[in-house]
Parts: sequence; structure tokens; C-alpha cells
Amino acid sequence: MSLGAVAILAVAIVAYAGKRDRGHASLPPGAGPWNAALAAAFAKPGRTACGVLVRATTVGVGHPVLPCGVRIYVRYGDRTVLTTVIDRGDVPPGRELDLTPRLAELLGLQGTQPVEWRFTR
Repeated sequence: MSLGAVAILAVAIVAYAGKRDRGHASLPPGAGPWNAALAAAFAKPGRTACGVLVRATTVGVGHPVLPCGVRIYVRYGDRTVLTTVIDRGDVPPGRELDLTPRLAELLGLQGTQPVEWRFTR
């Protein structure tokens, strides 16, 4: 490989790394401690209590107390996703978070599992 090709490759790698870092920097930092909760996917037809139409691609959570539109991080294992409260009200006994099927998929969560969540700044 010529020196010119190595230089071009190095510039491409640095540009990619810089672009990737800027993408992560745009996420808001977490606020406060992680809270433990039991969570499971829900498939609620129609609109949620917050007025959101749940589709196969919708990423969001239902919580019995948090207001609609609050953004939180949900963590399961080594995966963390920034999401929004899109439903309020009834959550089955013993559970604190209802996840849309798409959010459960992004987290790799199946069934009812313990997760952690925290607010964003």
C-alpha cells in the first residue's frame, strides 16, 4: 500500500470516529441514580393515554405516575435506550414499566424482567 493510500485511510478513520463521537455527544446526560423496576412489553391497540398511536416501530414506555413526554433512559443488561413516556395509568401488579414491543426488542428483553431506568437532564 502506498503512503498516500495510508494517509487517505487514516483521514477517513479519524473523520468517521469524529462523526461517531459527535452523535453520542448529542444525547442528554443521565440525571440521578438508576431506579430498579420490573418491565415487560405491552401491545396496546389504538392510542395510549398520552395520545400516541402505537405502531410496530414506536419506541416508548408506559408508567403509572410519570407524566407524558418525560424522557428516560432504560437499561437492560449491557443495552441502554433513550425513550419517552407515551402511556400512563394501569400497569399490571408488580410491574412498573410497560415497554413497547420495539423498545423491548432494542433492549433484548423477553418476558417480564428487572430493568433500570433514570431521568435525563
